[in-house]
Amino acid sequence: MPSDRALKHVNWQHRTEPDDLPEWMDEPCSSDDLRTCLHDLGQVNKLTLGYRPTLLFLDRLLSQRRPQTLQTPLRSLRILDVGFGGGDTLRRIARWATAKGIAVELTGIDLNPFAATIAKERSPNAPIAWLTGDAFAYHGEVDVVISSLLTHHLPTGDVIAFLRWMEARASMGWFINDLERSPQSARLFTMLARVMRWHRFVQHDGPVSFARSFVAEDWQRMLAESGVPAAAAEITPGFPSRLCVSRFK
Repeated sequence: MPSDRALKHVNWQHRTEPDDLPEWMDEPCSSDDLRTCLHDLGQVNKLTLGYRPTLLFLDRLLSQRRPQTLQTPLRSLRILDVGFGGGDTLRRIARWATAKGIAVELTGIDLNPFAATIAKERSPNAPIAWLTGDAFAYHGEVDVVISSLLTHHLPTGDVIAFLRWMEARASMGWFINDLERSPQSARLFTMLARVMRWHRFVQHDGPVSFARSFVAEDWQRMLAESGVPAAAAEITPGFPSRLCVSRFK
């Protein structure tokens, strides 16, 4: 695949910026290509238990907040998923909330105009609002902001801006679920994607995503630049090949 040649020139000691190593799904594409790509990415997340860190974060949030805001059913827990893709994470959260008996107000926002249509197709009856647009322009009230496999798509400066925005907007906390930069993980993903015969976008972009991702030291530096207090955020590795950043308020 083209990613094999591109990754030969990657310096794994440093994050590769998106402009220097593009992902195909970030480029204009057809709705059919995106639909199949997002379907296969959903399979990736199921196989790698990719939803687990987000649900564990919400479990912790619930245990910390239940004696306070969430003890009475005065209102729903308002969760915003930035860059929702195919909507898999919010659908999982909806099932989590039902099992926990928690009222939730779920909203997803994504820049890609096809994403909302695809998410609605896959969950026509789910009580989830799918929006198209820039999260920075979202003006609704938010308790929790989450993102999954989003930040490695952003230039480093935009990641820092995203951290500032979440810190300002989320009243209870925020959670970033993404990859940890690793050449070994990139190689393993390349083999798995070929065996599973996933969409060509997934085969190309998966290994590239690892090169564009971060390690703990990167997150420490970006948190400091964003103004988030050093002791306020947690950077936690997750198996396999995940690195998550959480903030409880």
